[in-house]
Amino acid sequence: MDFALFALFLIACGAAGATGAAFPPGDWYRKLDKPEWTPPDWVFPVAWTSIYLLISFAGARAATMEGNAYAMVFWAMQAGFSTLWTPVFFGLHRLRGALLVMIPLWLSVLGATWSMFALDLLAGLAFVPYLVWVTVAAALNADVARRNPNQKPRDLSA
Repeated sequence: MDFALFALFLIACGAAGATGAAFPPGDWYRKLDKPEWTPPDWVFPVAWTSIYLLISFAGARAATMEGNAYAMVFWAMQAGFSTLWTPVFFGLHRLRGALLVMIPLWLSVLGATWSMFALDLLAGLAFVPYLVWVTVAAALNADVARRNPNQKPRDLSA
């Protein structure tokens, strides 16, 4: 594995993850009606750090392989949709709008997982935790939207 490529993929993950710092959950999220199976707050940074390390590893492995075009496109797509989801959910408080972002996010993670497996077993395995996590996140997003039907989007006019 090329460690410079790993570092570049990790920097891309860090840029995507920066939206979490820009749009923290805060009091608004704590007050939402959430299901009892919602992971505790400490799980989120542990999960994302692990996922970012794993998918950076996968990206670095796949980047130099012949026939990697789909894997790289899906990798880029998941990074884009992951970056978009946080400001929609936590920044704009658009629970249903975030679900509309979650659909292509989930599909791009599935596509990345599938195409990574086609290239390299280890790269494919590295994406599996992300696919599990984004599946849980999609279910949580859907359940929070269902439980909070009167939640108003953030007023940006002020």
